[in-house]
Amino acid sequence: MITRLSPADFAAAVPALGEVLADCTNGGASVGFLAPLDAASAGAWWKGLAGDVAEGRVLVWAAWDGPRLVGTVQIRPAQLPNAPHRAELAKLLVHRDARGRGLGRALLAEAERGARDAGITLLVLDTETGSPASRLYAAAGWTEAGTVPDYAADPAGVLKATTFFYKKALVTAG
Repeated sequence: MITRLSPADFAAAVPALGEVLADCTNGGASVGFLAPLDAASAGAWWKGLAGDVAEGRVLVWAAWDGPRLVGTVQIRPAQLPNAPHRAELAKLLVHRDARGRGLGRALLAEAERGARDAGITLLVLDTETGSPASRLYAAAGWTEAGTVPDYAADPAGVLKATTFFYKKALVTAG
């Protein structure tokens, strides 16, 4: 089951979100952190987003396996006056022991629906070039915009290329 987290639900989920972020980082996912990453440090990062979640600057969904949070994704609406139509998709994460069940694709679809419902017509994201995530986005109809060499360090600290993707016209007619 996938749910959008209210501010209160988000606050309660911070430790579990930290576990998922730490697991993904320690498993090699390039999502902005270096390994080793402990769940407490990852949870502190999530806790720092509480104000943005409360103000609607970050929308967060969680995937559940029964009572256990096993995945997450964010939509970050642009805050500039000339950009109310766009948002960034960020931190699509699935715990390693929950992969292979379509949760990444389901989280992506739910975030796209949430963006569409919010009137967002353009989503953008970046991901490590050649990663499983980049293949997921391409298979889900995202358009590759370009690649930048040495854009971000992977969890081991090695600089890697990053591919930028976008998806347009999320709002359905009628």
